[in-house]
Amino acid sequence: IVSAAGGRTSESAGQRAPWGRRGATPRPGAETRRRRESGRERGREGEEEVLLKPAWIRCTHAENYYSNDPMDQVGDSTVVGTSKLKKLYERFEEELGRRQERAKEARPKWDPPRTKLDEDHDGSSSESECESEGEGDGEGSSCSSSSDSEVFDVIAEIKRKKAHPDRLHEELWYNDPGQMNDGPLCKCSAKAKRTGIRHSIYPGEQPVKQCRPMNNNTGKLFHYRITVSPPTNFLTDRPTVIDYDDHEYLFEGFSLFSHTPLTNIPLCRVIRFNIDYTIHFIEENYCVRGLELFSSYLFQDILELYDWNLTGPDEEVETPQCQRFHFMPRFVRFLPDGGKEVLSMHQVLLYVLRSSLTLVPEEQIADMLQWEELDWQKYAEECKGMIVTNPGMKPSSVRIDQLDREQFNPEVITFPIIVHFGIRPAQLSYAGDPSKTCKLWKSYVKLRHLLANSPKVKQMDKQKLTQREEALQKIRQKNTMRREVTVELSSQGFWKTGIRSDVCQHAMMLPVLTHHIRYHQCLMHLDKLIGYIFKERCLLQLAMTHPSHHLNFGMNPDHARNSLSNCGIRQPKYGDRKVHHMYMRKKGINTLINIMSRLGQDDPSPSRIDHSRIISPVCACVCHSVHLYYLFPGLEEGGLATYRTAIVQNQHLAMLAKKLELDRFMLYAHGPDLCRESDLRHAMANCFEALIGAVYLEGGLDEARQLFGRLLFNTEVTPPVQEPQTDRHLIETSPVLQKLTSFEDSIGVLFTHVRLLARAFTLRTVGFNHLTLGHNQRMEFLGDSIMQLVATEYLFIHFPDHHEGHLTLLRSSLVNNRTQAKVAEELGMQDFAITNDKTKRPVALRTKTLADLLESFIAALYIDKDLEFVHTFMNVCFFPRLKEFILNQDWNDPKSQLQQCCLTLRTEGKEPDIPLYKTLQTVGPSHARTYTVAVYFKGERIGCGKGPSRSGLQAKFNNFPQMAHQKRFIERKYRQELKEMRRERERQERESDDGDDGGRK
Repeated sequence: IVSAAGGRTSESAGQRAPWGRRGATPRPGAETRRRRESGRERGREGEEEVLLKPAWIRCTHAENYYSNDPMDQVGDSTVVGTSKLKKLYERFEEELGRRQERAKEARPKWDPPRTKLDEDHDGSSSESECESEGEGDGEGSSCSSSSDSEVFDVIAEIKRKKAHPDRLHEELWYNDPGQMNDGPLCKCSAKAKRTGIRHSIYPGEQPVKQCRPMNNNTGKLFHYRITVSPPTNFLTDRPTVIDYDDHEYLFEGFSLFSHTPLTNIPLCRVIRFNIDYTIHFIEENYCVRGLELFSSYLFQDILELYDWNLTGPDEEVETPQCQRFHFMPRFVRFLPDGGKEVLSMHQVLLYVLRSSLTLVPEEQIADMLQWEELDWQKYAEECKGMIVTNPGMKPSSVRIDQLDREQFNPEVITFPIIVHFGIRPAQLSYAGDPSKTCKLWKSYVKLRHLLANSPKVKQMDKQKLTQREEALQKIRQKNTMRREVTVELSSQGFWKTGIRSDVCQHAMMLPVLTHHIRYHQCLMHLDKLIGYIFKERCLLQLAMTHPSHHLNFGMNPDHARNSLSNCGIRQPKYGDRKVHHMYMRKKGINTLINIMSRLGQDDPSPSRIDHSRIISPVCACVCHSVHLYYLFPGLEEGGLATYRTAIVQNQHLAMLAKKLELDRFMLYAHGPDLCRESDLRHAMANCFEALIGAVYLEGGLDEARQLFGRLLFNTEVTPPVQEPQTDRHLIETSPVLQKLTSFEDSIGVLFTHVRLLARAFTLRTVGFNHLTLGHNQRMEFLGDSIMQLVATEYLFIHFPDHHEGHLTLLRSSLVNNRTQAKVAEELGMQDFAITNDKTKRPVALRTKTLADLLESFIAALYIDKDLEFVHTFMNVCFFPRLKEFILNQDWNDPKSQLQQCCLTLRTEGKEPDIPLYKTLQTVGPSHARTYTVAVYFKGERIGCGKGPSRSGLQAKFNNFPQMAHQKRFIERKYRQELKEMRRERERQERESDDGDDGGRK
């Protein structure tokens, strides 16, 4: 994570000690965000407080390279470069800036062999086809190339890259613009390339006017210091050190200069080496030209990050664009009282120039071979961990892990050998091998997953799994398939850079940070489109993130991996591998049982699932139902349900998403996942639902409903009321309303419009009357949606480990006829039901009718009061039941439970057996039939039951070991809670028996 507090560059352009200034304090809102994240970041609070603590900062001498004289300034600058600095820049550009270019021009041009993909691109007319389709389809089309239409040979692409004549070594992979290790980075159509975050096109970005190169552009740039926490893998035992003025200046990271203030930008999180990092951006003598020269040398010539675009899409603009961000390496020495002295940028450039020496000069080889062993070891240790470069080669730069001078032929003097320990790309190892190895790996994973979800594992299956694991291990040990490789290179032609792996480690975080900043700045453009400004920016990002968007490098991922392997630290410390899938994996019966056995947290917690599918259930059907209820006051329940069903179809929600241009803001993998138009529309529909859910979670139901109304109807509906003020004065003249006052006393709520409560208790069989103005079916339609909304929100904030499917299972256990009818009975609602029975005798209501009564009451409570009252009611009457449902595993209906048990008994290589249902007998009239149904598994009848549906059937537990496994799992995990629950149940039964006995006496 990177955190920063920034300010204008003039505030931090310090001088020597007399002009040393206090560093900039964190910007407003940073502390608020950290407090909001405290539940997730408690372990890092102390570290971040030290990290963000202001310190006084000064800069080293200008040494006639810079001038602070106001008479020399241009525009709004405070520091301007002198002619001496200009000569330094010209020297740096001539000696280092153009060295790579000259080396490439000196080499013969290579014409790579053509592949099928080249032929497809030459013969395709995708752009014209897309244009014609777009004209015919008013809704637009992504027209991305799919995996079916553009199939290319991965092996041929890899062989083509291997055949490059300028390769430094066959085991070192290199970066080419627009290319991954196994083919092109982007295989989208010409039309699809014009939009999308994945193509580095951020909506709302405008061209940036170029900075003045020979001053610090104080009035245009905002200065931020970048830090990474935790410092694991970024603090090395061999840091880059610059000696100046009898002091050592250690590299501590980079400063970022932005053309816009980084306000309302949340912290950036990224996982590297299985560790969850946070990037902090926090608030010296330099000129912009010096920053550009160093950045070009480091990022283009050394790290070869060719696909890192900091200017935006190539547009026809009259004036050249400036990069949106500039970077300055920070070499510091610590001073008393927490102060720091930062090395001026010209000293950094001078250091790089001084360090640019041949690694082993050809004229000194003979002398170096005669050195004493101690002298040679000292020189080798100095070079260890340094980045050296061989201009024009692919890759051009590599890290030295060892430097050996052993001579194998005494008659021929050879250059010392550079030893580099690297990582072979996955495409070239067993993980990406498309031959038999890949099939073996897939069969091993499939069998392991099958056995992990089986309640009883046979010894034969264990032996089979062991055999496949041993076969894979043998393949991994083969030199051609191992990920770890040892590369030996001749030191001839290599130049020192003076840069070590710690600089490269920090540099590879900058693409992640710049992508994060640019994306959140473009989300501010989305705020304008939806008419609502999010305060919690991470919530909006979550709504825009597709499940396919996982690992984030901020650029071409293979370029980042190759550069980290070639120039990053040799042996990074890895964290727990589970961090990648701890909150992402949701497949398998055992995973389901494990997650569904977790009790909710007492305090609201942010979800650990980082994609939009986790928010979309919050929106589903709710805003649509509330808006329809008010928009069509005369429409019955059936009509409202029909309209809602039509609105919530993916094709219609995708149209609303297109209206907001959400496809321009969505984060998803740059691959074939959403190439098909149907897949993209489905993703856009989910994204729209997630956006509405995010608006509701932060702004409330009214804000979400207004947004939905503006998009769908271009209207905002004002809720009507039956009486302008109140109708409680009618209680004196109405026996029905007088009876309802006792119900109000029992629940502790006085309705402003009591006739709403009367209508909620009016059954469908009652005709129209002037007291209730209708029956409760319309209100039942609204109440069901309100209950779904409140239950989903509660589950979302109290069950952070659950995916959308798990939350849906829990919600279905709360919002169903059985639970609703039970709550209605406990509240005695059946005694207040308004029927057309003139005898006024107690009537036994069906389960469905009781559930409708409760849902209608919820609607009346929402209309008369507000959503907060519904929250309170469900907190008391519904949510405490979740613990019992979880401990009893009541979140699953019998039919689904039976099917899951059958799937655990499947065998490898065969289709799974599923239960078959047969109707044996049907009795009763068409509106109230009773079915006798039997269920068969593997030809054997395992259950038989009677009821209005097949859901009442129960399986025999002794036939399914999975049921016993689930029971044992829960009992081991919640032994004490189960004892307490049984005691409470026994106590309630005794009280009930005592009450019955007292009544009989």
